[in-house]
Amino acid sequence: MRTLYVLILFLMIGLPWRVLANQNGVFTTEDIINDIYYQLTETQQITSEDVLTQLTQYAAQPLNINTITEQQLSELYFLSATQIDDILLYVFHHPLVSMEELNLINSLSESDIRALQVFTFVGPVQPDKKMHFREVFRYAKHEMTERLDLRNIETFESDPVYSHFQYKFNYHNRVQMGLALKRPPSGDASSLTWGMYLQLNEIGCFHTIVGGNYQAHFGQGLVLSNPFHMGKNNYVLNAGMAAEGLKKYTSTDGQGLHGAGATATFAIGDGNLDASLLYSWTQPNDTLNRHSLGTNITWRQQQWKIGITIAEHLYSDSVRYYRNMAYNRNYFRGNNQCIAGLNARYNWGKVDLFGEIAAAQNSQWGFATNIGTRITPISDFGLTLLYRYYSPYFDNILGYGLSESSRINDENGVYLAVEHKRLKNWIFTGYADFFYFEGIKYGIPYYPSWGYDAMADVTWSNTVHTTYIKLRARQKAKISTYSLRLQYTWKDGPWMLRTQADGNMVTDSVASLTWGAALSQDIHYCFATTPLTLQGRLQVFHATNWNNRIYCYENDVLYAMSNNAIYGQGIRMYMNLRWKIIEQLSLYLRISETLYSKAWAQQVSRPVSDTDIHLLLRATL
Repeated sequence: MRTLYVLILFLMIGLPWRVLANQNGVFTTEDIINDIYYQLTETQQITSEDVLTQLTQYAAQPLNINTITEQQLSELYFLSATQIDDILLYVFHHPLVSMEELNLINSLSESDIRALQVFTFVGPVQPDKKMHFREVFRYAKHEMTERLDLRNIETFESDPVYSHFQYKFNYHNRVQMGLALKRPPSGDASSLTWGMYLQLNEIGCFHTIVGGNYQAHFGQGLVLSNPFHMGKNNYVLNAGMAAEGLKKYTSTDGQGLHGAGATATFAIGDGNLDASLLYSWTQPNDTLNRHSLGTNITWRQQQWKIGITIAEHLYSDSVRYYRNMAYNRNYFRGNNQCIAGLNARYNWGKVDLFGEIAAAQNSQWGFATNIGTRITPISDFGLTLLYRYYSPYFDNILGYGLSESSRINDENGVYLAVEHKRLKNWIFTGYADFFYFEGIKYGIPYYPSWGYDAMADVTWSNTVHTTYIKLRARQKAKISTYSLRLQYTWKDGPWMLRTQADGNMVTDSVASLTWGAALSQDIHYCFATTPLTLQGRLQVFHATNWNNRIYCYENDVLYAMSNNAIYGQGIRMYMNLRWKIIEQLSLYLRISETLYSKAWAQQVSRPVSDTDIHLLLRATL
């Protein structure tokens, strides 16, 4: 790994500050996708390959802004419900002639418009919806990627190679197909997993037809929800919001649905009726099969949207848990479960009202509800207020709503968020979430219990400089955590520098105090004459207690990002290389290593170093 140290040290110390003036403030597509993904995952500490794939796909084949749908705008993730409504209303009355007209929509900021220009384009108002078989295969785009990882090289005694192959077919976002094969480290032929998907859009009366791996989300998600949960994140006004309907699922992580589904749209009077039907067969574990049947009917008329969702899950055997603990005593057990929900939304100018109520079959019927409002009295200021109640007897493994825990079960909560963009170059956001548990929850051995999660951040930016300050305070299970993040980014021409400092303090019921800290320096450089991009990071950290772990977002090869938990004492570094060999062939390489202090490594009985190597080859036609 000496080569890696030399490269990173060279970049950190030998930075030339002279840049090309004609490239000032240029944000690449990769910058914008990374920023959206960072905002979504920084607070939740989760990753989603499917989200990255969706954003990358729309960047490669942008959407026609004059025919774009509410679902497609929601799949961009960075837009609020108010912004989506404003875009659709403006385009309906004034079809765009130029993307510059987006500046006339008051609710869109400069960064929102910059991102929209990556994922959309100005096309005809009424494009030809007919498809010819020959054109589909003649003008479609094909993509093949092969990824090879060497993970934890020092600790693996056998084969450390992880392999992942993907093939994608896309015809103007109307016909999409894909196949994925994955082999874990130390795997053999029996451990090979695979998945495939098919999605057809705007075929006759059918808005969407999906097959293979797919996902479904309706209303607030209490009955059926996407595997990627839009919980608490930096897009604070989007809590409880997700792209509704059926769509493909490109990840091979075993989540999502596996089967087929379709949504048909019918125009009735001055409204539209969407009718969805789906079937799924999955294996929650090695001994259990689950058959799921679901349907949704949604009526949309001007400001109103009302939907009914029903799902029935049939299991091959009675659902059991490895341990019968106090925290899971009200989880679903049995052979079949029926769940039904009613959702509604009403847009009244500056006020947006939404909510869902659902009932789930369990040892006795349990109920859950999400009710909220978004208020935008002026274009650059917004509020979101969301109340949730999940009874102790409500449990639905395929549903999700805004929650402090991973399951929507036994929780009361109130979420309040605010966003302010009135001042030029400044953005103020924050939320406060208060929750209460009636019974025993995982990791909390007493009841009832309560807690809170509050976050506030301030961003100042122009075309070159960005300064970001984030404060967060959380209390749960009598453990209080206070964290601070300071971040400065400088981008000019082919260079990008980012300096970030993280710190936290944790106190518990016995008044003990522990702390953690990390300091990292990122550098990105894009060569002007060679299609080559380098990214590097050097990080120093000290967090000897697991409760003081620090989550840091890291760039990776294509379709992969990570939000690693930094823990222990030592330094971490990585280097990414992206080389566009020819127009149709690209190479991605990542080398990362963590070096722990010998004293700490001996104390916890782990190797002094961890090394990962990721290699991905992408071919497009």
